[in-house]
This record gives sequence, C-alpha cells and structure tokens, in this order.
Amino acid sequence: MNIRRVRGSDYYTLSPLINEWWGGRNMSDMLPKLFFDHFTNTSFIAEKNGEIAGFLIGFLSQSQPDESYIHFAGVHPEFRKHNIGKELYNKFFNVVKQNGRTVIRCVTSPVNKVSIAFHTRMGFAIEEGDKKMDGVHVNTNYDGTNQDRVLFIKHLE
Repeated sequence: MNIRRVRGSDYYTLSPLINEWWGGRNMSDMLPKLFFDHFTNTSFIAEKNGEIAGFLIGFLSQSQPDESYIHFAGVHPEFRKHNIGKELYNKFFNVVKQNGRTVIRCVTSPVNKVSIAFHTRMGFAIEEGDKKMDGVHVNTNYDGTNQDRVLFIKHLE
C-alpha cells in the first residue's frame, strides 16, 4: 500500500465513490473540491494495487494555533479491516506533530457506530454533549437542524 498527499485531480476520482462507500448515504456534498486544492499538505490518499483504498482530508486550524482537524476520512469497503484507516490517521498525526500541533478534533454522526468505535480505538475521547444517545454524548444540531454530531478530541504526546 502507498500513502501519498491528495492532488486536485483526486477529487474527480474519489467524489463519485463516496456515496457508494457509505452504503448509499449522500455524503459527497460534504467533500467539495476545495479540500483537494487547498489542504494537500495535510490530506492523504491510500492506494492499493493502483486503486484508491482510503483517504483522509485534514487541516491545521487557522484559528486555534495548537489544533488540527480531520474533516473527512473513509476506507473502501473491500479494504476495511486492513489497518488503512489507522495508517492514514497515523500519517496525519505525524504531520500535525511536525507542525507543532498537539490537539486533533473531528466529528461523526451518532448513527455511525463504526466511526465512533474506530475513533475510540485510535485514542480519541468523546467530548461532553447536551444529550446522550445509546450512552454516547451527542451535540444536538451541531451542523444544523437535525444534524447532531459526536465530537472527538485527541491530545498528542
């Protein structure tokens, strides 16, 4: 497997795949091309046998000088359970450290139990929310009406 930085042209390959990878959920609108053009130093593509096996789109916070943010990450369904997500996250963690950042944040939907479990395994803590769903803290309407989110934070050593 090869992990490299994203390129603008990756948008045209990856965007049509995202909804498939999320089982038909409309997710591609959450990842516009600007991320592929303006966050190439902190965003990565994992390739296996010439095929995109996973991706991570992240950035260094412009407002919080010690923080970074993972905006979107995913692994092709056929390549899940092969540590691709873990390798992409570790690549991002290393870049974050090299840039003097110590905090990583990200969010997920409360219905995405796989994502919640993955982030917990990767050492993220769930931030307190204004309600609990299935025992998990959730922030109501975080991304707009009926767009509840689970907020994660990880402190790097």
